Amino acid sequence: MHMIVCLDERGGMLFNHRRQSADCAVRDRILALCKGEKLWMNSYSATQFACEVVPEIHIDDNFLSEARSGDYCFVEDTALLPYEAGIERMIIFQWNRVYPADMYFDIPLLAHGWKCKETEEFTGNSHERITMEVYER
Repeated sequence: MHMIVCLDERGGMLFNHRRQSADCAVRDRILALCKGEKLWMNSYSATQFACEVVPEIHIDDNFLSEARSGDYCFVEDTALLPYEAGIERMIIFQWNRVYPADMYFDIPLLAHGWKCKETEEFTGNSHERITMEVYER
């Protein structure tokens, strides 16, 4: 599986059960990355996408158990450490800001042998600078 997450500078994912932020430029990049492949997400994350016009999107609240090798998973509100063994690649969009958070990304990438293979900065719609990092083992 290829995991896609959005984090603030401290690894924050959620605050009070809500996403910290969203950006349409990030959504466009996610759809471009997954073009022609399955993109799994839960019903919470689906509210960001026009799912009815994107056939690659599969919505299932148990999606991390349903996704297979090569599938993409967009994760906003789920701990990933229990699924780490099945993750082939980690794609992180970093907001380059610090937001209030009470749920954090739970995989210590470097300590677990993940290596950054690609980094790209771009301007978002609501964020002046967003960094995309791609990690592999």
